[in-house]
Amino acid sequence: MNLLHLDASARRASFSRELSRIYADAWRAANPDGGYTYRDLAASPVPHIDEAWTELCDYVLAHEITEIARYREAVRTPAQERAWAVLEPLLDEVVAADVILIGTPMYNYSIPSSLKAWLDQITFPKMSLKGRSFVVTSARGGAYGPGTPKEAVDHQERYLRDFFLGHFAVSEVSFVHAELVNSLIDPGLAHLRERHLESVARARKEAGR
Repeated sequence: MNLLHLDASARRASFSRELSRIYADAWRAANPDGGYTYRDLAASPVPHIDEAWTELCDYVLAHEITEIARYREAVRTPAQERAWAVLEPLLDEVVAADVILIGTPMYNYSIPSSLKAWLDQITFPKMSLKGRSFVVTSARGGAYGPGTPKEAVDHQERYLRDFFLGHFAVSEVSFVHAELVNSLIDPGLAHLRERHLESVARARKEAGR
């Protein structure tokens, strides 16, 4: 078993990082012989895709290549070689992983651009990650769960769940949320701090299972 652990928060001390660390520690304790790879997408951002990457993507699509191991066949120019040099290690990490753990905040109802850049890099048409599981530990400034006033604008969990299940056809996607984080700093949300503390306690417990 191998775990790929990604963090995307711009904050060094963040709830999403704390929760992903709790999950990773529990996973490694349960799998002492398992492999572990860590990538900090905020500290070492993945470049955005460029035109050469789109050419690789077009080749894969036009030639109906569905095996990730064959993507290298698309490289034909120096620019594509440079794009592949960025992409190859990212793909290698994903292919080697059985579980992909992502610690991410919600930014502006969605995910950080650092995480989106990583997703764009590793995603090709008709690409399957069947047999792998994704775990997302997140922190959100407000409350976005079922029945909340802002449920409809949760483009974090909905996007990631739809993407992983719909495009990658993965085996499982699970989410652990710490909500109402802004109640710690926003006086207008101070009356919700108890609910925030309850959310964090619940999330820590779920992440450590």
